[in-house]
Amino acid sequence: MMSDIFPKGSAWMNEEFIRLSEAKIPILDWGFLRSDATYDVVHVWKGRFFQLDKHIDRFFKSTEKLRMPCSLSREEIKRILAGCVKKADLEDSYVEMIQTRGMSPNFVRDPRKATPRFMAFAVPFGWILRPEDFEKGLDVYLTDITRIPPSSIDPTIKNYHWMDLVTGMLDAYERGHHTALLVDEDNNISEGPGFNIFSVDENGINTPDHGVLEGITRQTVFDLAKELNINVNKKSITIEMLKSSEELFATSTAGGVMPITKVSGENIKQGTVGDVTRKIHKLYWDKHFDSEWSTSINDLL
Repeated sequence: MMSDIFPKGSAWMNEEFIRLSEAKIPILDWGFLRSDATYDVVHVWKGRFFQLDKHIDRFFKSTEKLRMPCSLSREEIKRILAGCVKKADLEDSYVEMIQTRGMSPNFVRDPRKATPRFMAFAVPFGWILRPEDFEKGLDVYLTDITRIPPSSIDPTIKNYHWMDLVTGMLDAYERGHHTALLVDEDNNISEGPGFNIFSVDENGINTPDHGVLEGITRQTVFDLAKELNINVNKKSITIEMLKSSEELFATSTAGGVMPITKVSGENIKQGTVGDVTRKIHKLYWDKHFDSEWSTSINDLL
């Protein structure tokens, strides 16, 4: 059966909760045909959404920038997302909200004629780096692929233009690495498939200052570093700086703060998890039970 290939989960489409296997969009939806869509992903840990309002803020900004503002209110979206998790009976979950351009009448080529389509789904929490592999860390393959430049697509809009990232992933997998890292148009470090990158040196924590998604977990690291009195610098990171780092780590909603111990198979320093990464990682997960940072699903239903 088709439903057998789907993970445990639930979706919301056309104003109702349905099984994942039943969630479908028309073939003429601009989101499918043109990647004309935006999305955001928030996770639930032990029954609590983490940084939910910040994810919704970014989602609303993305829909506005794409000139298809979301017609749902913040509270409506919260109830939908919480409902997806509840219907799926998940304690730890990856929850995605999506808005496509929709379908234009008679498939006319004017995107302004389309009616935007909002949908959402919840599936079990997924990891880029599993907890049991934390000490081993990630081995990231440094590609020579240039990330789509900000002069072409605004990177602050979370989007599905992933062909450069997917190509990098395939290159990494074929060479035996965990995931990939792309460069920018100046051959400096950019980002990876769904994650931002941070380098640690004698000046503190460094992260690329342009051409990358302004990740919610990235911003969380800024806040946590301030709490820990660790300096953060937004700056260009050269390949040489990357390889000579004291520590490297990646950040994503899918896994949080993840140590990178190898780049293209070569150790970063001793190839072990560094002290700064450990401190940020621990405080990040501690905040999941802080009511100022997280929200119970039951409070939204």
